[in-house]
Amino acid sequence: MPRFHIESLSMRPGAEVSLPDGAARHVQVLRMQPGDALRLFDGQGQECLATVMEMGRKSVTVTLGEPVHEPRELPVRVTLAMGMPANDRMDALVEKAAELGVYAIQPLVCARSVLRLDGERAAKKVAHWQAVAVSACEQSGRAVVPQVHPVRSVSSWLQSAEAGTELEPVMRGVLSLRDAVSVRQWLATAAPQDAAKVPRDWCFLSGPEGGLSAEEEALALSLGWSAVSLGRRVLRADTAPLAMLSVLGAQFEG
Repeated sequence: MPRFHIESLSMRPGAEVSLPDGAARHVQVLRMQPGDALRLFDGQGQECLATVMEMGRKSVTVTLGEPVHEPRELPVRVTLAMGMPANDRMDALVEKAAELGVYAIQPLVCARSVLRLDGERAAKKVAHWQAVAVSACEQSGRAVVPQVHPVRSVSSWLQSAEAGTELEPVMRGVLSLRDAVSVRQWLATAAPQDAAKVPRDWCFLSGPEGGLSAEEEALALSLGWSAVSLGRRVLRADTAPLAMLSVLGAQFEG
């Protein structure tokens, strides 16, 4: 059944709603007809059934049906803070992270970053990546859309995160090839066997092409982050954070 994201969606059964332009275009492309069923979600966890009522040349009206309750979120909230990879790899990274259940994404500019964004160009990219996340949630069945935060420098973000002004992750790991503990060992000490005591918030920092500089990693460690290794192989900038997200999904999802 087709699924579409609509912000500020009222879930009142029987209400008639005009789909926004993007969703209306998709319905037109799919050649849906009055009486056809679809699903709508607001990105904050609410989802409902809907039925196409009227098809205009550029507009689509639907009637809302019963709420849908199909939890598809990870039991932990995972933020990926990443040195942005260049070319189209960031698009794919955001898409796959959303499919795997990421809670939030923090794009970072690091000392070795190839992709450097600021000002209006950065804002446009963040809006684009947010749209990529929405599309991934439509496809994967998630009703919660992860937030893509504004681009920051790694040093300023690390210090603000430590102060708790933007996010307060309980468990913080730097994906590292240096003197790091294996992810298996780290999880064994970080996550107790009692599921009720597993920390809710997790955050992982990874570098761009070329990795984090020694100074950047040292700053994170000085602020209480743990150096965590995903193995002996060198992973690409767009592979390592997804691998970590997959590990946590396998560890905590029933």
